[in-house]
Amino acid sequence: MDQTNTNEPEMMKLLEQARQAALQAYAPYSHFRVGAALLLANGEIVTGANVENVSFGLTICAERTALVKAVSQFGPEIRVEAVAVANLNEAASPPCGACRQVLAEFIKPDAPVIFPAAAGNRTMRFNELFPWAFEMKLK
Repeated sequence: MDQTNTNEPEMMKLLEQARQAALQAYAPYSHFRVGAALLLANGEIVTGANVENVSFGLTICAERTALVKAVSQFGPEIRVEAVAVANLNEAASPPCGACRQVLAEFIKPDAPVIFPAAAGNRTMRFNELFPWAFEMKLK
């Protein structure tokens, strides 16, 4: 599924919702406004935007905002079927490492993730984007 300029209607719709979410971003320091949209297994779409803080380490990315919102709305049993990330800066922006690890708790390994890349939009399966997630065996 590793492609550029993906035009699947479902993913394009999700990407547009991510773009709309980016309009709500709070980014007064970097001016890098990002939105994310998650398609859940129950058919719901949940969006989020990045929220910066003057203490940069406390900033939260759009993907994590959307995921926290999804869990708080629908509970910890949610499963993510697809992810779209967009920004208003025309810049490449795949999910960062922290977002990939947090998504790994809830996403199906083969879920498509669409994001801006250097040569247009790129779609990859999550397990291609993040092949070595941290795992913990619970007793």
